[in-house]
Amino acid sequence: MTNYFTGLQCHLCQAKFPARALFVCDRCLGPLEVVYDYAAIRAGISRDEIERRPRNIWRYRELLPISGPPRTGFHSGFTPLVRSDRLARKWGLSELYIKDDSVNHPTFSYKDRVVSVAATRAVELGFNVFACASTGNLANSVAAHSARLGLECYVFIPQGLEAAKVLGSAIYRPHVLAIAGNYDDVNRLCTQIADKHPWGFANINLRAYYAEGAKTCGFEIAEQLGWRFPQHVVSPVAGGTLLPRIGRAFRELLDVGLIQGEPPRIHAAQAAGSAPVIRALEQGLEYPEPVKPQTIAKSIAIGNPADGFQVLQTVRATGGWGAMVSDEQILDAVQLLAEMEGIFTEPAGGATLAATRVLIERGAIPRDESIVVCITGNGYKTAEVMQERAVRTVNLGRSLQEFEQFLADQEPKTLA
Repeated sequence: MTNYFTGLQCHLCQAKFPARALFVCDRCLGPLEVVYDYAAIRAGISRDEIERRPRNIWRYRELLPISGPPRTGFHSGFTPLVRSDRLARKWGLSELYIKDDSVNHPTFSYKDRVVSVAATRAVELGFNVFACASTGNLANSVAAHSARLGLECYVFIPQGLEAAKVLGSAIYRPHVLAIAGNYDDVNRLCTQIADKHPWGFANINLRAYYAEGAKTCGFEIAEQLGWRFPQHVVSPVAGGTLLPRIGRAFRELLDVGLIQGEPPRIHAAQAAGSAPVIRALEQGLEYPEPVKPQTIAKSIAIGNPADGFQVLQTVRATGGWGAMVSDEQILDAVQLLAEMEGIFTEPAGGATLAATRVLIERGAIPRDESIVVCITGNGYKTAEVMQERAVRTVNLGRSLQEFEQFLADQEPKTLA
């Protein structure tokens, strides 16, 4: 396998670094990004070649930062792009799609994309312990991929996460450590641990590689639309990994000649109780100001997003915008997506769909243009938040007469 990535580079000052497990730029403290030889990739890649490959994230392997063969993620990615005609008609839209990572393999969130890359790179760099700081979905994925690779695993989560997300990590038998505080407190502790112990943290010292896995969402959207761009993409923002990498994916498809056309406007979605990026957009700030999260959408409850600066850059560079929505709007959107399209998403997905509606109503997204909404996690992990909204179960006996009486009781009553 040819290695097309050449090292790391600071996003801010462009200082170059070797392809090791590095935290941030030691000159300006900027985030590090992977550098590729795009000329070589352009000469060696084609749509036909990609389409012949297995339907997983590694079909785009030339644009992913591994030096050898993939180690995991052989069934991750290439999730459905669902044309959502019923919801489009309800909202008066011409072309609406749901990019549904709620069914990603093996842990039902978009995190299986980024972890597949980070875990492969962890093995290549010689780490025997794989770890993460997480609000739930990342912990699930790190634990699952560690089990598949036989790596010792530590997952650090805030106390008070949804029970199904805790179980979704614990079932793989990692070390699960619930830390007093919010995600930002957990991440701060993990940064200190990574500085002291020779462990590979997916979203800390391996973050530059981990983040690249998120590009595959953008690659797939374009390929699944017949190698064309939509006009709008709406992405949730938590730590900020996904949105700017979708933007990078579209730029790279242009750079290596796989697609032509105008890249989409990319819009950000956050919960009102954890919206540092949206507030920065509205206030014209260069960097998000940290907030203390308070929202039902725990998987995007990150008050100090590591890649918030890149999110703001991408949104502004593409001509996009953003919206924040209340917890009530989030739950309404979870219900709406389930009823209209048969997709059960977690609150983060509800936030993204609700924000899409707000952006449409404000005119930031025209109703006659193509829209892709990124749903990043599965509702079964957070089912308790919808308990009061679900249809009540009706208990009946085994007789046909009792069932027929039930049906009669449902019929509208008319006055004699």
